[in-house]
Amino acid sequence: MADHNVVAIIPAAGRGTRVGGELPKQYRPLRGKPLLWHTLSRIESSPAVEAIILVVHPEDRALCRDRVLGEGEGFAKLRQLVDGGAERFESVRAGLQAAGEEDEIVVVHDAVRPFVSEALIHRVIAAAQRYDAAIAAVPAIDTIKEVEEGVVVRTPPRSRMWCAQTPQAFRRDLLTAAYSGLAPGEGATDEAGLIERLGRPVHIVVGEHENVKVTTAQDMEEAERRMNSIGKGDTARVSRRVGQGYDVHRLRSGRDLILGGVRIEHPRGLEGHSDADVLTHAIIDALLGAAGLGDIGRQFPDSDPAYKDISSLILLERVGDMLSEQGVAVVNVDAVIVAQSPRLAPYMEGMSNALSRAMRLPPERISLKATTTEGLGFVGREEGIAAQAVALVDIQDRDGVSGDIH
Repeated sequence: MADHNVVAIIPAAGRGTRVGGELPKQYRPLRGKPLLWHTLSRIESSPAVEAIILVVHPEDRALCRDRVLGEGEGFAKLRQLVDGGAERFESVRAGLQAAGEEDEIVVVHDAVRPFVSEALIHRVIAAAQRYDAAIAAVPAIDTIKEVEEGVVVRTPPRSRMWCAQTPQAFRRDLLTAAYSGLAPGEGATDEAGLIERLGRPVHIVVGEHENVKVTTAQDMEEAERRMNSIGKGDTARVSRRVGQGYDVHRLRSGRDLILGGVRIEHPRGLEGHSDADVLTHAIIDALLGAAGLGDIGRQFPDSDPAYKDISSLILLERVGDMLSEQGVAVVNVDAVIVAQSPRLAPYMEGMSNALSRAMRLPPERISLKATTTEGLGFVGREEGIAAQAVALVDIQDRDGVSGDIH
């Protein structure tokens, strides 16, 4: 996500007290810290988010600074504290106005959803970068009834009903246009509704049932229980897996040498059905292996003319979509190129940036190295180039529901 500045807006100006007590619910203690503190901590820890704009009620500034933003709390990404409005959409608009021209992607997340996972944040942002507008949502479990004056007037098909969550992410210019189109007195319960009014598609990323919105006193009690369980190490709902990849291609004349999506100055290139980018192929195999999806030959067979001379970065993007559909988030990739020549150090940064864009992964999560074989073997004889890669991924268990719906 290196080429997309991502800012998160947290609307926390609500005055709701349905959880009981005099304090607004976002300031109620949850395992010794305000609920809002836990939410901010989740957003702060996401490598995909570069800055946070926190929107609070004007009367709560001192309360927020004292209880949530106290010294040493470590919210280094907090860019600005903004006064919010009486309604949620007004607070989001105030946060949007505080965003800068450099902020390409805007993420909006409820202040009282403290259990959002890093994997879900990443998937929603990645979908917004690809499709301009994306939200987390889960399929409706119960049958939905449309009611008027206490009488059921319609039962819509449950298979088409989804419950919207946050985070919701959008291109900043698109969300700005949606707010600009609001007529006086108009509002919206979420940002996706405003995008829909523009006639633009909003893509669904399957959310998490654990990503609950704390609204009532019962919700608060359940949140306390869950927070205590997490503190005792109950994190089985996310599994971490490793995949490895290895690839080798023969060098021959008449081909460009492409590594990590970058053209390398060299008299010979690599032989293959696609562009034969051995580094990207090794990374693809590592990602597919970690997700249990086989290998590059199964997903993109060299017998298919559609892949003739195709850029391997395109295949890497498609693998990213496959992983997103399975609820898989890439943690990091470590890869090494084994080549006797040419000298690859001048190209490493370009490779890292190209792979970062294709994987929609921050470049600091991609480690690239190059080595020789000291003249030994087929690499040493400059007959070919090899690459190895290891990928670490998180796989979210979402009660059997997975997928990125496009």
